[in-house]
Amino acid sequence: MTASVFFPALHAPFPAGWAHYLAGGVLIGSGVSLIYVATGTAAGTSSFFSAQWSWFSRLSFFGQPRWRRERFWRLAYAAGLLAGAFFWRWGTGLKLATAVAPWRLLLGGLLAGFGTRLSGGCTAGHGICGIASLKRESFVAVPIFLVTAILVAHLLP
Repeated sequence: MTASVFFPALHAPFPAGWAHYLAGGVLIGSGVSLIYVATGTAAGTSSFFSAQWSWFSRLSFFGQPRWRRERFWRLAYAAGLLAGAFFWRWGTGLKLATAVAPWRLLLGGLLAGFGTRLSGGCTAGHGICGIASLKRESFVAVPIFLVTAILVAHLLP
């Protein structure tokens, strides 16, 4: 018996099912919690950029002890994200494709990067780590992220 029998409203937004989303959320939450308990550091992904630039840049921002101290584990964290995507693709056989034009992907990436810097963190950092830490700025940032994403998805063809 499927979950759509018990929760028919879940079928429309999740025609392929929702169990894999739940499993992914539990795994992400568990991993972020483990990193926080083990290191006391929020495991957002936007700080990966700054930590890795600490290897090469002579700018004082990237030379901060925080970035130098965190660059190894953040590199391992990013490698784990890539490995997880690879193993998901390998295990499911599903091909990832999009009909979105490359220029739109590039523009979206630049705008997302700007928003990440402007808000002091990425959606994962605010949505998973910040809200769990009861950070006021995350309770402001996450609804702004969601409303913007919903508007863009509905306004663009």
